[in-house]
Amino acid sequence: MNNKSDLIYGIRAVIEAVKSGEHLERVFVQKNLKGDLYKELMRVLHQTKIPVSKVPVERINKFTRKNHQGVVALVSPIEYQSIENLIPLLFEEGKNPLLLILDEITDVRNFGAVARTAECLGVHGIIIPVKGGAQVNEDAVKTSAGAFNYLPVCRENDLKECTSFLQQSGVRIISCSEKANNFLNKEDFTGPTALIIGSEEKGINPELLGQSDAICKIKMQGHIESLNVSVAVGMALYEIQTQRAR
Repeated sequence: MNNKSDLIYGIRAVIEAVKSGEHLERVFVQKNLKGDLYKELMRVLHQTKIPVSKVPVERINKFTRKNHQGVVALVSPIEYQSIENLIPLLFEEGKNPLLLILDEITDVRNFGAVARTAECLGVHGIIIPVKGGAQVNEDAVKTSAGAFNYLPVCRENDLKECTSFLQQSGVRIISCSEKANNFLNKEDFTGPTALIIGSEEKGINPELLGQSDAICKIKMQGHIESLNVSVAVGMALYEIQTQRAR
C-alpha cells in the first residue's frame, strides 16, 4: 500500500491536482460513478496522459478509508517528459539521440533494471505507453539505483504515433526481436536511433515491427532462445555504444 503522502483522494482534490500540473502515476476511479463532478474529472483526465483504471470500490478502500468519493490518485515519484519537447532539446544540445522504447514491459523490477542499464550506457530517454506498461513506483525506483533521477521518461498515449514523430524528426526506429533474420552487430547505430524492446511474453507489437526501419536480433550461441529483458537491453546498448565510440 502507498504511503499517505503518495495519495490524493476525493474528486475535487484530484481535479485540482491535475489542473495544477501534479505528476500522477495513475488515477483509480470507482466503477459506475456518476454526477457532474465525475464528468468534469474525466474531461480533465482525458486531456492528459495519466492512466485511469476503473475499479470496484473495494480496491479504492485498500488505499484509504477516508472520504475518497470513489477516486484516488497515486503521485508519481518522477516528472514525466514529453517526447515532443525532448527530441528538439537533444538536437539543440548537439547530442546524437539514443532512445529506448519499451513495449508492454510490465514488471516493475525489470523496468527499474532496464532504466539503470540505460542510464549507464548513455540512453537519452525512455519511452513507455500510457496503457500496458510498468508503473514507476517505489520498487522500480529502488531497482533503478537512482537512474530515474537522471533519465527522462516519456509516457505516450500511442507508441505508433510516437515512432512516426521520431522518424519525421530524423530518428531511425530499430526493433530488437528474436524473430529477426539480421543480427544486431550488423546494423548501423551511429545516427539518431530509437531501439524498441518488447516483453518476454508478447514480444514487440506487430504494428511497431511493421513501422520499424530495421529489425535485428542479438547473436547467441546457446540453446536457450530468449533473454531476460534487462539483460537483452544491456547487450544491445553495449553494441550500440561500441559502434558509436569507434
